Order: sequence, then structure tokens, then C-alpha cells
Amino acid sequence: MQIIDTGISSAEANMLFDEKLLEELDPKGEPILHLYRWEGLAATYGYFIDPAKWFDAEKGKKLSLARRPTGGGIVFHIWDLAFSFLMPSEHRAFSLNTLENYQFVNEVVLESMRDLFSLKDPVELIAQSYESIGPDCTHFCMAKPTQYDVVYKGMKIAGAAQRRRKQGYLHQGTISLAFPDIDLLKEVLLSKEEVVRAMGAYTFAPLGKNCPPEKLEKVRSEIEASLREKFMEKLKSSKYTLQN
Repeated sequence: MQIIDTGISSAEANMLFDEKLLEELDPKGEPILHLYRWEGLAATYGYFIDPAKWFDAEKGKKLSLARRPTGGGIVFHIWDLAFSFLMPSEHRAFSLNTLENYQFVNEVVLESMRDLFSLKDPVELIAQSYESIGPDCTHFCMAKPTQYDVVYKGMKIAGAAQRRRKQGYLHQGTISLAFPDIDLLKEVLLSKEEVVRAMGAYTFAPLGKNCPPEKLEKVRSEIEASLREKFMEKLKSSKYTLQN
């Protein structure tokens, strides 16, 4: 597996780099784990989402916003750890079944969360999407658990979106670490109460509220190291085969 760490960049630069990695992915090459961080307060949104419908035109400028090359909802990259994984189409662990590809990556996330946080109750990949608290919530990643998300006690720890091309797929993941700043959400969002309530109900954050920046940074580094290790192990032992 190839590991690329591009450090701290703007939201737009991070997303453009992911798109470039997908465009240039060698179908016969190695899988790629892309690690990166964000400049300031950042958020990304799925390829088909219009951010003007969800963010206050003026107050939303507090955030560095960027469109992801994948689908999915809006993700705030302030309290999370984000990563990207690319799987070439001719690798034995690639599947034409999209849900199998989600499962492949999120099983790595699940194992990392179990090991790092010693969670006692089952951490699981849910088989079916949860019901949405309201229609607006479907546009926010951490406001509604969907199939193969990583869930703990009915709350979402990790979400993701994928984009597949003939050369392989790009998986963009987010791992929840601390609870969102509710005041910030209410300030920058147009649809406030419903989305904030849903994120409070469905988001699990192992570091709790008001997590110090230095602790967030330490845990991010620990998760990155765990992802490196567990992706390598899974790729070496993978029993997945290319489907025709």
C-alpha cells in the first residue's frame, strides 16, 4: 500500500488532490491511503449538494468550504479525523459491489476504534440505514447513520462516501472524535434546530465535549497510525476476489 501524507491544506486543495489521485489511479497499481489535515474551520459537501441551500451566506464564510469528488452529505472537519483510501480495480480486494467496498474500508475503521478507545459495548457496521429525524438531516453526514456506517450504542462514529471509476474507487471517510460546537452550527447553518438535534442524537464522540486541541491532535495521530497498520494487515490477508 502506498501512503501519502500531504499535511495541512485548504479544504479545496485537499479535495482537488483526492480527485487527482482518483484520475491518475493505476488499475494494476497499489492501494493508496491519503492522510491530510485542514486549514482553520473546514467543511466539505457531496458532489450533488448546493451549499447555498444550507449555509448562511455571510456567517458561513467562517468555514473553508469545498466540494468533494464523492457523494454524500455535509461533513464538518473540525472535530473529526478525515482520510481517503483508493482501491485499484484490478486488486483482489476490489469489488463491483459498492456495499462490499464500503464494508471493506469501514471494517478497518471499526477495528481501529475498538482498539484505541477500548469501547465495551459492541461497535458495529449497521446493516440498514436509520430513519431520518427530518428531511434536512439526510444532507448531513453525521445526522443520519446509513448502511455500513460504524455505529456505537446506536450513534454514528464514522461515515463515508465513495466514487467509482473504471480504474478503481475513492473512499473518503470521516471519524467523529469530539462533539460538535452547537453554537457554531447554529450560527453558520440555515436549517438549525432539526440538523443540530439530529447530530446530537446520532453522533458518538469518544473524546466528549470541549476537547482541548492538543488532545485532538494526539488522537488524530494515533488513529492515522492505526489505520496504516490495519489497512496493511487487511490487504495482506484479504479473501476478497475481483467480481466479474
